[in-house]
Amino acid sequence: MEFQGKCVLVYGAGRSGIGSADLLSELDGRPVLYDENKDLNVEELRGRLKKPERVRIVCGELAEDLCRELDLVVLSPGVPTDLPQIKVLKERGIPVIGEVELAYRAGRGRVLAITGTNGKTTTTSLVGAIMEAACPEVFVVGNIGNAYTGAALETTENSTVVAEISSFQLETIERFHPAVSAILNITEDHLNRHHTMEEYIRVKEQITLNQTKEDVCVLNYEDPVLRAFGETNCPASVFFFSSERELEEGIFLRGSRIILRRDGIETEVLDTDRLMLIGTHNHENVMAAIAMTLTAGVTLETVVKVTEAFRPVAHRIEYVDEKNGVIWYNDSKGTNPDAAIKGILAMKRPTFLIAGGYDKGSDYTEWIRSFGGRVKKLVLEGKTRWDIRDAAIGCGFPEEDIVVFETMREAMDFCRDHAEAGDAVLLSPACASWGEFPNYEVRGDVFKEYVQKEI
Repeated sequence: MEFQGKCVLVYGAGRSGIGSADLLSELDGRPVLYDENKDLNVEELRGRLKKPERVRIVCGELAEDLCRELDLVVLSPGVPTDLPQIKVLKERGIPVIGEVELAYRAGRGRVLAITGTNGKTTTTSLVGAIMEAACPEVFVVGNIGNAYTGAALETTENSTVVAEISSFQLETIERFHPAVSAILNITEDHLNRHHTMEEYIRVKEQITLNQTKEDVCVLNYEDPVLRAFGETNCPASVFFFSSERELEEGIFLRGSRIILRRDGIETEVLDTDRLMLIGTHNHENVMAAIAMTLTAGVTLETVVKVTEAFRPVAHRIEYVDEKNGVIWYNDSKGTNPDAAIKGILAMKRPTFLIAGGYDKGSDYTEWIRSFGGRVKKLVLEGKTRWDIRDAAIGCGFPEEDIVVFETMREAMDFCRDHAEAGDAVLLSPACASWGEFPNYEVRGDVFKEYVQKEI
């Protein structure tokens, strides 16, 4: 076996690292779970492992003696590939792969993989639901919250793995080979990690690295980067979708109807007015999911039935409740400006927009320009609050309609006290949650709990 007896450094002791260490121990490897943070509680880490007796745990300094033992390094997604320590290990000739690559090598069956700046979770969830209605063995894994490493050994040759793949995970693939892939869109994000848009684009396109014309890549025709990629460099057979024009070949919106056109034959798939997913961005996600699952052999009847019954995922323009005539929406997963644009464009009422959080080096200009008279009050909190305020004023947003707070609790209190019947309150931060909250899920859950208990 590929990993049997091999000394493997699992770099990063978070959820992904624990999953990789567990998988390697099941594969009879010799995993070393490592984290640079010397203050981590080793016993707590040991308690999270399935077979702690098979895993060595090291925190703090990476000793030279250990480095000489290593056969392989598995990076957790949160660990940058350009860390000096990683460069040193590579220079020693030690192979470096990631969690997704490890799981793919250990698993079996076909893979359907989705990436993109925004819409990954919704599309992955819908693809997973459709495939579960059509196939006996389906595993929905990846950046969606279910570690691929945790499912790999359960897969068989008859399995279908539906995987949400982030740019961080795509940095470290080698053999990963989806039968069907999708890149939903590419807009500015994670530049603090990838440094340039060119590198971010390159990494996203890596999802097709091992695909051939026997495979399919679903691409957004309205994204100029992806259109060019599909027309020139994509190694897979391309299936385009469009929300803005009718395609000679592909899937597109005609008014409220989704139309499939293949080999000159046109088929009306469904009417988006029947969907619980609102907004053009969600209809793009639906078209991508339809394209992927039809390509994977699912009948049109099954695709339509599941899609029409599908409910939005949590934290993505999620209806929370209506209190005193005010509708509250949780879009905590709007962690970058482009995702947050989708949230505000879906609003049909005057909106109190709660935004701000961790600074990822984003440009807020296009997001602010998208407000289009929808934002009644811009309610800012978190580390980026002053940067967003300055950007909004610079874009001509009325200064008197901006309020600034340190915490989200204060922002929610303001909305509760000032929003009127007929308004909406939308949490769509355009920023990551790190700092005040460990992740966007906790941020969204706190928001929902506030609505239910404090209003």
